[in-house]
Amino acid sequence: MRNEKQLFRWADFIIPSTLKLSAHIHLIQGKVECKQKREFIELGLHEALVNAVRHGNLGDPKKKLRVRRIITPNWVVWQIQDQGLGIPSYERIFSLPSEIDAESGRGLFLIHECFDDVRWSRKGNRLQIASKRTDQPNAMGILDL
Repeated sequence: MRNEKQLFRWADFIIPSTLKLSAHIHLIQGKVECKQKREFIELGLHEALVNAVRHGNLGDPKKKLRVRRIITPNWVVWQIQDQGLGIPSYERIFSLPSEIDAESGRGLFLIHECFDDVRWSRKGNRLQIASKRTDQPNAMGILDL
């Protein structure tokens, strides 16, 4: 029987509110063996962090983002929280914009495409995104971190 520490693990990260995100994404993502899955997670995390910086923290470099990565036997979960007022539920639209040259509106769609589960806090300033794990390590590609 595995002990509780092996079944559920988490790590907390406090990152600056900046659009220079590459190093932070690789850190909070963790190890993902499958290249395709890794690319989806990177894209989804990038979109979620950019939205938190631009729309949540309104680009304020004095603010921070809090990210928690939770690993369970079946899921890898990321909770991304900004210091903003939150996005109202009616603005949490995750379809592509109707106009092809729209300057915004693709981020939430991409996040929903990249993750198996997407949820918001009631206030709307914390986004929870998750990828399913499988019993076969290489089928999913997320290693036991």
